[in-house]
Amino acid sequence: MSDVHLPPPATLAEQIRERLPHFGAVDWAQETGSTNADLLEQARLQVGGRGLRPWLRGAHLQNTGRGRAGRNWQNRQGQALMFSCAFDTTLAAAELPALSPLAGLAATEALRGLAGAGADALRVKWPNDVMWGEGKLSGVLVETTRNAVDRAAGHVVVIGMGTNLTDGELLSRELDRPIADWAGVGAAVPIAEVVATVARAWQEAVMQLQALGFHAFIERYARVDALAGRTVRVLDRGEVLQMGTAAGTDRHGRLLVRTGAGVMPVSVGEISVRAA
Repeated sequence: MSDVHLPPPATLAEQIRERLPHFGAVDWAQETGSTNADLLEQARLQVGGRGLRPWLRGAHLQNTGRGRAGRNWQNRQGQALMFSCAFDTTLAAAELPALSPLAGLAATEALRGLAGAGADALRVKWPNDVMWGEGKLSGVLVETTRNAVDRAAGHVVVIGMGTNLTDGELLSRELDRPIADWAGVGAAVPIAEVVATVARAWQEAVMQLQALGFHAFIERYARVDALAGRTVRVLDRGEVLQMGTAAGTDRHGRLLVRTGAGVMPVSVGEISVRAA
């Protein structure tokens, strides 16, 4: 049975710090607007007193949490695990879009390592939704800002994730689509271990992306790709732009869709993808 109980914020922060001693700052709030927004603001202002990045910030409740395309993240206290990490990156601006599928891949691989018997059902739906079977388990949001200390050093990337701990069946009925939760996955690991494992996976993936490019992740993505071989519709504001068969990712992290006109790349941040 999964451990889905959230310890008190101070306790959880201390448990995470023990697991991430190399992180410059780890804190956990009872309530905040958005952990992504908090870290972005701190990075822009370069708040004094904080250690060197990576940083991690979580909250039991987010009032203005967001998903991709600006969608609100609905949550109630104790129902979801929500946290964000900030990392420095020297990636060029043109390479930043690959961070979105990279973050979803790394989170999926990390959760698979904890999930035991449920591991094979955990997959990533491009660009970065973590799925358990046909239900969405986690949403990931990647945002960047210029490095405030040394603009020549590149960017600060903030990766946030919200994972349903409970209420999968209730949310499925309310939203009229499959929603999964961590309780259903059945991983018997402490919440702090989940957070630390995902945070380490993100850090390692960002470093590997800088060194090797997304080309090094194409095969890894294929092993956990929830859309591979499935008919998909490419949508923009509800309008169907393309329909075809999902065919993996390219070296830029774009989704490849095989259509009658050939293989078309789909870019992060322009469109969303729905299984037909």
